[in-house]
Amino acid sequence: MYTFTNTLKIGSFIAMAVGFMLLAIGFISAPSTVEEAKAYEAAHGDGHGHGGHGEATDHGGQGGGHAIAYQEEKDTHGTKDDHHAEESQHHEAKANMHHNTAEDGDTAHSDASGHHGEDHGAAHYEHLLHQLQNRPWAALYVAAFFFFMISLGVLAFYAIQRAAQAGWSPILFRVMEGITAYLVPGGIIVFVILTLSVLHMNHMFVWMDEDVVTESMMSWDWIMSLDPHWFSTLFGWYVFASMFVSGITTIAIITIYLKSKGYLTEVNDSHIHDLAKFMFGISIFWTYLWFAQFMLIWYANIPEEVTYYVARFQDYKIPFFGMLVLNFIFPLLVLMNSDYKRLNWFVIMTGVIVLFGHYLDIFNMVMPATVGDQWGLGIPEIGGILFFGGLFTFWVFTALAKAPLQPKRNPFLEESRQFHY
Repeated sequence: MYTFTNTLKIGSFIAMAVGFMLLAIGFISAPSTVEEAKAYEAAHGDGHGHGGHGEATDHGGQGGGHAIAYQEEKDTHGTKDDHHAEESQHHEAKANMHHNTAEDGDTAHSDASGHHGEDHGAAHYEHLLHQLQNRPWAALYVAAFFFFMISLGVLAFYAIQRAAQAGWSPILFRVMEGITAYLVPGGIIVFVILTLSVLHMNHMFVWMDEDVVTESMMSWDWIMSLDPHWFSTLFGWYVFASMFVSGITTIAIITIYLKSKGYLTEVNDSHIHDLAKFMFGISIFWTYLWFAQFMLIWYANIPEEVTYYVARFQDYKIPFFGMLVLNFIFPLLVLMNSDYKRLNWFVIMTGVIVLFGHYLDIFNMVMPATVGDQWGLGIPEIGGILFFGGLFTFWVFTALAKAPLQPKRNPFLEESRQFHY
């Protein structure tokens, strides 16, 4: 039987407590009014100007200039004989009427332009307020979905092993079952966040806005629907590949940890090697799906589709391209060698980096649609990782301590024990 050590238990509680405090700071520090959003923009040096319509006021001045010039000309004509007096008065009346009309039109144009500028500025600051208010919610959602996704990935891998009657993996079944125990709290938390979104506690899902009219049914994909005007038929498989490799990586990390503490003594380097092979293979599969989705959208160049990547190229260069490096180039280079897959410390190091890379993957899916260019890896993001990481650790290892790590009455158990190559 595995014993959940006090050190690990206290560490998970500390992570949850610190994460909760950082998330609370993120929510409290978010602006609550448009004025606070304006102050935030001013403090962070926004380069967008909102006074571009000021030149419209010059039209009234030009009208006044024409009136003065005409008055001077009228005075000069007044020194001539009386024969032209009546004609001058007639022209004066027509000119005054014309210039007054021009002045009224210019004034109306100036007023309309001013109102347009005010409406545009008000809409901009309201949008900025929603983005800043969304940031702690988005950080909470990314972390909650990421750890929930890990347990889903492990469940899929566990189901495949069962269905395929795999002979190498039964000795790892208890680890997989312990990780899938997080499905209950993780699913509840994600459902609560989505319910709060339905109740308009945030503005992450714009199609849930009570002022937005939509004819579509509620999307089952709670990630893709953050961008309601964009879709991809590959997106479901793409998310699946991300959660699948994250789940397998977590199995490898927890297995190596338990083995280092004297448990799972019958797990050998061949088991770790196979897990690392799956990490490598599914990383390539993830890259294939990412490139297939990107290449088709880039080649077709349909405006409704390319906007998804344009926003990420412009405002998310570091997390977007960093994700590609961590999720493809890094595992390709370090897991290509067969010998490295048998080094426990190397698999742990690689696994932590791969998990962070797929956290960035979820980050890139959620943040552009919810916070725009007001993103960051700061207090709320770190708080979300710590809180849900601590909760995940506590729940998984509590589940592992409730039953023997050695499965029983499995017909392939002996084959798994003798698995060597």
